[in-house]
Amino acid sequence: MDKCAWALASPLEERYHDSEWGVPVQDDRLLFEFLILEGAQAGLSWATILKKREAYRQAFDNFDAKLMAAYDADKVQVLLTNPGIVRNRLKVQASITNAQAFLAVQAEFGSFAAYIWQFVDHQPVQNAWENRQAVPATSPQADAMSKDLKKRGFKFVGSTICYAYMQAIGMVNDHWTGCFRHQEVQALVQRPLAD
Repeated sequence: MDKCAWALASPLEERYHDSEWGVPVQDDRLLFEFLILEGAQAGLSWATILKKREAYRQAFDNFDAKLMAAYDADKVQVLLTNPGIVRNRLKVQASITNAQAFLAVQAEFGSFAAYIWQFVDHQPVQNAWENRQAVPATSPQADAMSKDLKKRGFKFVGSTICYAYMQAIGMVNDHWTGCFRHQEVQALVQRPLAD
C-alpha cells in the first residue's frame, strides 16, 4: 500500500500518518493539544514530539486549557524537571500563555474550532502534491493565521508552525496523491464543516 514516504520512518510515525494526520479536527481539546505540540516541535523532529505525546498529556493535565492557564511558577519548575517533555522554559511558558489566549478565543467565538477553521472558510483545502518536495512550508492561510494568533497573544505560532498545524488537524490535505490516505481523507469531508 503506497503512502507518504515520511510515514515509513518509524512505526509510531506510520500509525500517526495512517490514523490522524490530515483528518479534520473540530474538537477544541484536540485542537489545543496539537497547537501546543506543534509549538513544542519547533526546532525538533515531529517524531521526537510523537514519542513524548503521552508524557505531555500527563504533564499538561490532558491539555485542559483551563487548568493550564492557571499554572504558576511552581508548576513551571515541576514541568522543567520532567524528562518526558521538551524542557525548554520558553516553550513551557508559551504553553501557559497559549492556554490563556485559547480560552479568550473560545469566549469570543464560542469555540476554538469556529475561530481556527475560518482561515480556510470552514472547509479543508484539498491539495494534490506528487511528492514531498512539492509540499510548501507555509501558505497564505498559514501566514494569516500566524499573524492573527500573534496579535491575540499566542507564542510559537510562526507561519511554518501554523502550516504544520493545518496539516495535522486536516485544514489542508497534504497526503501525496499516490498515498492511500489522500482519497480517504478527502472523502471524510462530504459536507461543509460547522460554522
